[in-house]
Amino acid sequence: MSARILIVDDNSVVRKTIRSFLTWHNFRVCGEAADGKEAIRKVRELKPDVVLLDINMPGMNGIQSASKILRVARHTKIIFLSVHNVPGTRNAAQMWGHGFVAKSAAGTELIPTLIHVAAGEWVPNVSKSDRAPMF
Repeated sequence: MSARILIVDDNSVVRKTIRSFLTWHNFRVCGEAADGKEAIRKVRELKPDVVLLDINMPGMNGIQSASKILRVARHTKIIFLSVHNVPGTRNAAQMWGHGFVAKSAAGTELIPTLIHVAAGEWVPNVSKSDRAPMF
C-alpha cells in the first residue's frame, strides 16, 4: 500500500509491534510518535496519509490530538486504536476519526480498516465481540 502511515502510541512496544505488523503486510510506515504533541509535530513534518492514533495517552489524549491534527492537515485520515472498546469511546472517536480498531482485534481488523480508510471510506468498528446476540 502506498499510503504513508504515522503510528502514535505512548507505549514503545506497541509502536514497534504495529510497525512490524504493517511492514510485514507491505504498508509504508513513515514515522512514530509517543504522545499527542509529538504527533502534531510529526504530522507537519512527515505529512502522513493516515495516522494510527492511540486514545489514552498522557498529556494530550488521542481525541484532543486528532482535532489538532485535522486543523494542520485536514486531508490526513485518522484511525483510532484503543484498548477501550466501548460505545462511548467509539462514539467520541467517530467525531474526529475515519475508523476505530480495538487493540485486541488489531490482528484481524487493522489491515482491512487501513485499506478502506486509505481509499476514502469511513470504517466503524463492528467486531464480532461488539455485535448483539442474534437470537
